[in-house]
Amino acid sequence: MGLRERLAGRRVFMTGVTGFVGEALLERLLSDFPDTRIVALVRPRGSHSGAARLARMTRKPAFAGLRERLGREGLAALLAERVQVIEGDLADMGALPTDLDVVIHCAGEVSFDPPIDEGFATNLGGVQELLRAVHASGARPHVVHVSTAYVAGLRSGHIAEGRLAHEVDWRAEQASAGRARQAAEDASRSPEVSARLREQAAGEHGRAGAQTVSAAAEAARRDWVARRMVAAGAERAQVLGWTDAYTFTKALAERYLEESHGDLPLTIVRPSIIESAVARPFPGWIEGFKMAEPLILAFGRAELVDFPASPDAVVDIIPVDLVVNALLAAAASPPPVDSPAYYTVCSGFRNPLLFRDLHDYVRGYFLAHPLPKRGRGAIAVPEWPFAGSVAVEAKLRRGEKAVEWANRALGQAPRSERVRRWAVDLERHESRVAFLRRYSDVYRAYTSAELVYVDDATAALHAAMDPADQEEFGFDPACYDWRHYLQDVHCPAVTAVLRRPRDPAPPRRGAGNLTAGEGVLAAFDLDGTLVSSTVVESYLWLRLADAGPAERAREIASLARALPGYLRAERRDRGHLIRSVYGRYAGVDPAELEAVVAQAGADVVLRRVKPAAVRRVREHRAAGHRTVLLTGAVAPLVAPLAPLFDEIVATDLEVGADGLYTGRLLASPLVGDSRAAFLDHYARRRGADLEASWAYADSLSDLPMLRTVGNPVVVNPDVALHKVARASGWPIEEWPSTPGESRLLVGSRVERGLFAAAAVAQGRGRGAGGAGRAGGRGDGGNGGDATVVRVGVGEGR
Repeated sequence: MGLRERLAGRRVFMTGVTGFVGEALLERLLSDFPDTRIVALVRPRGSHSGAARLARMTRKPAFAGLRERLGREGLAALLAERVQVIEGDLADMGALPTDLDVVIHCAGEVSFDPPIDEGFATNLGGVQELLRAVHASGARPHVVHVSTAYVAGLRSGHIAEGRLAHEVDWRAEQASAGRARQAAEDASRSPEVSARLREQAAGEHGRAGAQTVSAAAEAARRDWVARRMVAAGAERAQVLGWTDAYTFTKALAERYLEESHGDLPLTIVRPSIIESAVARPFPGWIEGFKMAEPLILAFGRAELVDFPASPDAVVDIIPVDLVVNALLAAAASPPPVDSPAYYTVCSGFRNPLLFRDLHDYVRGYFLAHPLPKRGRGAIAVPEWPFAGSVAVEAKLRRGEKAVEWANRALGQAPRSERVRRWAVDLERHESRVAFLRRYSDVYRAYTSAELVYVDDATAALHAAMDPADQEEFGFDPACYDWRHYLQDVHCPAVTAVLRRPRDPAPPRRGAGNLTAGEGVLAAFDLDGTLVSSTVVESYLWLRLADAGPAERAREIASLARALPGYLRAERRDRGHLIRSVYGRYAGVDPAELEAVVAQAGADVVLRRVKPAAVRRVREHRAAGHRTVLLTGAVAPLVAPLAPLFDEIVATDLEVGADGLYTGRLLASPLVGDSRAAFLDHYARRRGADLEASWAYADSLSDLPMLRTVGNPVVVNPDVALHKVARASGWPIEEWPSTPGESRLLVGSRVERGLFAAAAVAQGRGRGAGGAGRAGGRGDGGNGGDATVVRVGVGEGR
């Protein structure tokens, strides 16, 4: 009988139906096996039930032929008639039907480097739960388990089909993997690790405040645990002779099945590297990136100029539809209960593809069809020298070291739009280097292995099929030509997404995207965001506005001498810098300060407010939002801005018994975490919705404030905040200074030179180039001049 007849009337239970192989297998069963009933295990996700997920899956390209033949309603009716969905997953399958004839287990952890406990839980624990559920049902189906050819491990030469030769105790390894997470969690909380992570977090986020440092340290601890779990899986696998945790756990799952299948017929199918379809559901069909696609695309983008692979090693690739056909043939051919069947579905023995041939075919494709270079012609295609793993590793290490040095240099660079462009380019380069490191480490064992998988049993299974079935459901790897497959089928399919015209970018949350309504706050930082100035610069202007030449020179020289102390204060706490600078106001007459601002300050301050900032504040007010200015400037200096804002929170200085400033603040500076706490309290008091609110800032020290609202916007950011914003998907806006407006508030060339040195030093002290661009474009300030204290200008002003 043919395959259709042998599977007619059978009830097939499938796991992993939403995966790559499972999707192709379901399409084939629905299209070509009308008398076969299907039971599918599908995990609910979010608000979607398993049945809803399966129905949504049939809208995908793999089912286009069925949709065209039956229509959407006809396909829905077919699913209802022939497919029963069981809501569950590998951890809990619930009750299975009692009349199952075949089980095809496609589900599993497919990452090469999973955390060791997750790899065991999915690949071994999932098989254990499957057998438990099958035995509990009372059915006696033929179990077909999808494994991988690479369970053979770190070997060389010809690898025959059959039971793996090893004595590893799966029970001991599973128990150890289960304990590994707790051990890693405990180790991550040790004083040594905690201190190191806290120190690193403080170095990166210290200016944002203690709460931000704590959150960053805890996030780093979780990352440390995750990396340790991945490393535990990789190291244990390699010690025992496997390439990685994926093949290790798959191999132990096989051993468990061999020992525990009982009176169930067992077949183990081991595909090699599964790639796009030759013919079904259509040529080139593929879902997501598999093993080869990231390397092919990186090669086409000229990002992969070499790889640690042996040019004469066999790269064992098999199209997904041949794997599906082999699974159907195996499912229709149950072996004796006491003699499990093993089939390796591969190409390397009967139709070998050498790595150098793969390189030549892929290179030939990109020479004929190069990828576009962002509207600037085509990307030049590299040619690999196959220099060897040692040379590739040395090149990778040089690249990683260069990225490290560049990051340090950018961290000290003065802030400017050009520096931010450099930072974006560096992020891209860093991402490429990280990509190469990951794939070099993960794939080296696969691309350098000098082994050949033998598929004699699989060939015999194919030969035993009816000739008509061989034509329609064949899986002979010699049925296709590698040049044609790679250049005409596979590469066009995997590069199609990069060749499509790009859709217009969606509008960013900013001007023109404000929703009118009450209960919304719009909080603005001042220095570097609204105006191009710094706390130090504002102080100089106020102190020197009516001073004579001698007094001006003395004050600037004094400030220069004080800079080292300011830098030390900045490293400890942003608030220390605020207190240090405003300590210089001791002895100043408040009335004189207000008079200076009234006589000349209003014009100077308002001229230095960025036009884009004024427009944005007015847009928020027009939308009915409550605008709040948070600044570290002294209250008299920001009084001219009162008409723009509903609320101004500025620094108030203490006045002594003599009527002069003492140089002390009336309250603790509003910096870092305290800004977030202020906004939270203020929103509660005003009945505002922080999720709908907005915040604008330019420095990493304002990260807590930005994270407090649902609509953070970074403006002319320092490098550190720019990186966070890009990673978080936050809008990044450039608000240029008023055209023709001088960057500095001080007057003479000597004074500007002295202040420039002070500003550069202050910016470098923050570690992100905050204020160090005096004399430049003037597109940012000290970032987060956050300081103050209480409402300097009353509510409703």
